Amino acid sequence: MNLNDIHNILFNAHILYCFALGVWAAVTSARNESISGNFWGAVATSAILAGIVMLVGIAMTLQGLRPQRILIYYLYMLWLVIIMPGLFTLLRGRDDRSAAAAFSILAFFNAATSFSMIQRQVIGPWMIPDAL
Repeated sequence: MNLNDIHNILFNAHILYCFALGVWAAVTSARNESISGNFWGAVATSAILAGIVMLVGIAMTLQGLRPQRILIYYLYMLWLVIIMPGLFTLLRGRDDRSAAAAFSILAFFNAATSFSMIQRQVIGPWMIPDAL
């Protein structure tokens, strides 16, 4: 198994994880419950998983491999790494129903954005660029 396969597996896991996080936050909001500490850990795990995917991408870049749109890839990956902790910061740690709804919307948005990256081939295939 090469780094490209590992990258794709982790990226797909990130999509599914964000979708599950969105469902969890939506259910929490619908029940009018406060966000639990377990959810905050899941938010951190989401950012860490995106960071690991990005680190694998950096490793492939250092090997000389490139996707077709490398700048767009890194911009999207930076978004996925910082936006969930960023929303936590913007909400100042609120754990009420509206915060759960905001996290739900953002998690679904991240899953949709990641899926669109696959559809538009932003994440690959990683190849060695042609020598000029």
